[in-house]
Amino acid sequence: MSVLPLVFTSGWASGINAYAVVLLLGVFGATGLSDDVPESLQRPEILITAGVLFLCEAVADKIPYVDSVWDSVHTVIRPAAGAWVGALLAGQSGSLSDLAAGAIGGSTALASHTVKAGTRMAINTSPEPFSNFVMSTAEDLGVAGILTFAMFHPEAAAIIAGVLLLAGLLALFFLISRIRRFLRRRAQRREEKRLAARVGRPPD
Repeated sequence: MSVLPLVFTSGWASGINAYAVVLLLGVFGATGLSDDVPESLQRPEILITAGVLFLCEAVADKIPYVDSVWDSVHTVIRPAAGAWVGALLAGQSGSLSDLAAGAIGGSTALASHTVKAGTRMAINTSPEPFSNFVMSTAEDLGVAGILTFAMFHPEAAAIIAGVLLLAGLLALFFLISRIRRFLRRRAQRREEKRLAARVGRPPD
């Protein structure tokens, strides 16, 4: 059976929470729940590192504005992780070339990361802080649920991931105007503070 659906789903999930993907796949392989997980993802040092980073992301991802900074840092990390995991899965299966799997996993991760980062920027325009917590929790549960489902029903999980990715891209398109307004207002406030500080500065 082709590993393509699992590569696509893991790439989509990596764009949202790469550390959760590495941790979950490693646990599935180490516990014998799946034979499709490469040995390199099951190594104790990989699992420990992924677990610690997952906990860091679980905290940072639920704090307004901190989540956007975290997303900016992971603009390269998440697509790279998606490509790496995809190549490893392809190497384990042998039904897809490592290069093709890496390209699919990385590009899918980049697309879902773009949706996540853009959505968070739009959410941060809201004055209340609870939407970040709700959104982050929903993302974590979604990644865990769909990736687990993909281990047993890869084609169906890939379809779900594809629908969610398309819906997210469409939603992001409509949120772009809101994000732009927010960025303009923030730049204007910074300029007003700078001018106020200059006016209030005592003469030399």
